[in-house]
Amino acid sequence: MERVQGGGGGAWGGPLLSILVIVAVCSCGVVVDGAGGEWALLQKSIGVSAMHMQLLKNDRVVVFDRTDFGRSNLSLPAGKCRDDANDTALKHDCSAHSAEYDVGSNTFRPLTVLTDTWCSSGAVAPDGTLVQTGGFNDGDRAARVFRPCGTCDWEETQFALTVRRWYASNQMLPDGNAIVVGGRRQFNYEFYPKSTAAGVVFNFPLLSQTRDGSENNLYPFLHLNVDGNLFVFANNRSVLLDYRKNVVVKTFPAIPGGDPRNYPSSGSSVLLPLRNAREAEVLICGGAPAGSYERALAGEFVAALATCGRIRITDASPMWSVETMPIPRVMGDMVLLPDGSVLVVNGAKQGTAGWELGRNPATSPVIYRPENPPGSRFEVQNPSRIPRLYHSTAALLRDGRVLVGGSNPHRLYQFSGEEFPTELSLEAFSPPYLDPASSNLRPAITTPVSKLGYGQNFTIGFRIPGELSSSTGLSITMVAPSFVTHSFSMNQRLLVLGIGKPRTVSQSTYSVDSSSPSSSSLAPSGYYLLFLVHAGIPSEGIWVQIQGFNSSREEDDS
Repeated sequence: MERVQGGGGGAWGGPLLSILVIVAVCSCGVVVDGAGGEWALLQKSIGVSAMHMQLLKNDRVVVFDRTDFGRSNLSLPAGKCRDDANDTALKHDCSAHSAEYDVGSNTFRPLTVLTDTWCSSGAVAPDGTLVQTGGFNDGDRAARVFRPCGTCDWEETQFALTVRRWYASNQMLPDGNAIVVGGRRQFNYEFYPKSTAAGVVFNFPLLSQTRDGSENNLYPFLHLNVDGNLFVFANNRSVLLDYRKNVVVKTFPAIPGGDPRNYPSSGSSVLLPLRNAREAEVLICGGAPAGSYERALAGEFVAALATCGRIRITDASPMWSVETMPIPRVMGDMVLLPDGSVLVVNGAKQGTAGWELGRNPATSPVIYRPENPPGSRFEVQNPSRIPRLYHSTAALLRDGRVLVGGSNPHRLYQFSGEEFPTELSLEAFSPPYLDPASSNLRPAITTPVSKLGYGQNFTIGFRIPGELSSSTGLSITMVAPSFVTHSFSMNQRLLVLGIGKPRTVSQSTYSVDSSSPSSSSLAPSGYYLLFLVHAGIPSEGIWVQIQGFNSSREEDDS
């Protein structure tokens, strides 16, 4: 079997404890079940809307909305009120606008964020710290860090960015730093921490060239290519950027149809699973036709786009192929699943992103299987009972479920008098691979690894209740947890690792050899979820840290 670049494995670590828990576990009964996945309500309310979401290495999820949003339904601890004379909603606020959700105990605690996080961006640093940048008002040049220690809170620096960043996108780079691209009226990019040329921003013409009347190039889609360059998609056009030299090295054809896909048209995008070090494909699905934002403001809600564009960005002459989803969708979220498929969830069938501008909720998720032949890649799943429109989010959890939250399609917290009221609940979608009928095929990792360098061989031990399948195969996947907001999961990537032939250790127990990614261009340093997939059924994931710096770009330049 050909060995494919990728990597990883990692131990769970200590027990999951909840500190300062405010709300006990609620009923977690299944809402809908069947062959098309299951939905379960986790919390009726966590007190804040999950406008932004990030899973961290301790199996806790940080969620937050915005500080100029009025009083939330979650109180801060005594003495931690926020006083802000410039706040546009509430100048003295003793409610939380961020929370930490503990997946293991299904509990949460309030966090204190001071500067305004409205429409901000983020990434996870190599040490597992959430680095969060930009926002609105007093937060537009701020950087905030959240360390996954169990009792930590936000740490903030107000002028960490060179220019204002509102509706920007972040991507972790092979050198362990983040690039911050775009934002409202910012046709440039910068690095965090600031580059050695302190205060320098780099002009990026694509962002000014693709701007239209409603600025359909906000939250540009960013994907780190296997060669270390950055794929950037804005509105309906895309380029490959050498950010170290500030040079566009490849210009791609416009996506067919020409309709915008970025905020407020708000399609979604993923880098499809990386199966080797030479090829990379990008998938972009949904959005809203040109002019939808202005028409929605006038009360006309246009049907969302049902098309997906797929392009192999490593080809010498890349071309888009177009597929049609079974459900049109704007404001959807795309989540890479450990079996290599893509979940498309949340959003609306009509309208656009923005306050009260979405209609006809798309409550049925769709699974896209990129390895299937064209025409047989989409599978409609069972619907949720909770509409998730503007400001909804979704993130993969270590147990293979997808955490879904948010939906706040109006100004301030409104729980009545709105067609789609403020949604403070959390629910979980269990893809079909978690069906109990597959439990006999589900592997369990018994001898994990926790730290790996680049190009390192390692062995994983595992157990399977039934027989090891020889016909449908065994694989190892490694998933980078992403920062999700506004229909885009920043830094999301999945690698399929090359493996050897499994060996029998004892009855129902086996081991298999694999190797970690060869460079940080394939997998930037940091924490990943590693899954063993047997007959299409993934194990529970384990955390692994990829350490060191070995960039193929550096090797190429030498």
